[in-house]
Amino acid sequence: MIRKMLTAKVNAENWLILIRIIAGLLIMVHGMGTFNPIHMKGNIDWLTDLHFPAPTFMAYLGKGSEFIGGILLILGLLTRFAATVLVINMSVITFIMGSGKIFTEDQPPFLLLILFVYLLIMGGGNYSLDKILLDKSSK
Repeated sequence: MIRKMLTAKVNAENWLILIRIIAGLLIMVHGMGTFNPIHMKGNIDWLTDLHFPAPTFMAYLGKGSEFIGGILLILGLLTRFAATVLVINMSVITFIMGSGKIFTEDQPPFLLLILFVYLLIMGGGNYSLDKILLDKSSK
């Protein structure tokens, strides 16, 4: 048991489904703000204060990508595409909307950014719709 805990060899593929689903749920919950007009007004006002172009469109684009991206991650469908969009989204939140203080104020979006980079690299894994649909089409 101790030897197994101290080894560098890990089969991350078997745990990828859990990581993917949890990440999808976390970001999907944030994206559900799309359906809350009060929440969206706050986001639009924030983007207006930051002088973002088309703040209403950008607010709905950001929250919509979180909601849809979360669903895609949960399903393991178009995982790398969803992760790419979410990496961009979290980068904007961390470094443009936030102050880039990744060790203090902007730590939560930065941690999500790292998580989405991991999913971008790893893909959907063995237990995903990507594996079922895309592996059949490539044979």
